Amino acid sequence: MINVGKIKQYSNVLERPLSKGKQEVSLSAFAFLFSELVQYNQTQVDNITELERRLEDAGYAVGARILELLCHREKGNRRETRLLGILSFVHSTVWKVLFGKVADSLEKGTEHEDEYMISEKELLVNRFISIPKDMGAFNCGSFVAGIVRGVLENAGFPAVVTAHFVPVEGQHRPRTTILIKFAEEVLRREATLG
Repeated sequence: MINVGKIKQYSNVLERPLSKGKQEVSLSAFAFLFSELVQYNQTQVDNITELERRLEDAGYAVGARILELLCHREKGNRRETRLLGILSFVHSTVWKVLFGKVADSLEKGTEHEDEYMISEKELLVNRFISIPKDMGAFNCGSFVAGIVRGVLENAGFPAVVTAHFVPVEGQHRPRTTILIKFAEEVLRREATLG
């Protein structure tokens, strides 16, 4: 006899399949956990640059794990080998998993050949953050920059990734731009492949 409609029970967490499952996390739960991450790291450092570096390091670990999970789920364990392919993957697939939507824009830098920018009008990690005046230009987007760097470096595209506020005329809050500056070896490899 076939059991129709019954869910198989797994005795061990390691036996469970890596299905998509429930993908949404409560916004208030995320905001609380992220604020705790920022507050904890704030007590461990002396300046804003060090705080942003620590947030970026925390994001790097998340990015490495996201790449592994998405390559397994979405791509059948295959990874991107081309520059535009990995940028598109980050801009669309990774962003959709993290924030529920595709990033606002992906642009190539006009001044330098090795620079790309992902812009977001209202980045989730900056949405509920009020920055004290003594912290100046502190940007929680460095956590997301770390995620992007984690994805890129673990996919074989070493880069320096930073988060910047860009003022927008007529808007109260500036937009956040994730600036990606690829290593020279990535550009040489791309030229060889292309």
